[in-house]
Order: sequence, then C-alpha cells, then structure tokens
Amino acid sequence: MSQKQKVIINNYSIDIENLREEIITRKTVNEKSRKVSFDFQVSNKDYHDITTLLYTNDFIVKIPAQNIEFAATIHSYSTSITNLYEENAVGDFKLELIEKV
Repeated sequence: MSQKQKVIINNYSIDIENLREEIITRKTVNEKSRKVSFDFQVSNKDYHDITTLLYTNDFIVKIPAQNIEFAATIHSYSTSITNLYEENAVGDFKLELIEKV
C-alpha cells in the first residue's frame, strides 16, 4: 500500500497517494518544468469544493513533506465517477499538474 501524503492546492489540503514527481523539458520553449501526479479520493461531500478548485486551473501547489512549492496548471485529469452527487459516493481522481513557465 502506498504512503498517504498531503498536497495543498491554493490552500486546499488534499490527502493523496502515489505521488510521482518528474522534471520534463518542454520542447516549445526548451525549458525544464516540474510535473507531479497523484491519486486521491473525493467523497460526495467534497465533490463541489474539489471540482470548483480544479476548474480554476491556476494553482499554487505545495507538497510540505518534500518542501516543494510551485505555480501550476492541469496537465491531465481523470475520475472514476461522473456523478458524485449521490450520498456516500466516492470517486477516484488522478491529477497531473505541470509547472507554469
């Protein structure tokens, strides 16, 4: 089982799993950018807050355990469920954030 960690996106704390971090080179601008990806669960009670947060697509990402902080946008995003309005529903979210250049 992977270790639980915390990611803070625009001061909203999320418990995550499977944190992966990489440095990528953007071909169009030939600059290196940080990319982080992780999984997290969203319950029906947190669904509105999470989706509203993600729709802004303009983030300050903090990963306290690694002392990481950077400005980012969504690189990739998916969820296992499309209707989290049902009581007690929980969805698995996968999110990749890429550092702004």
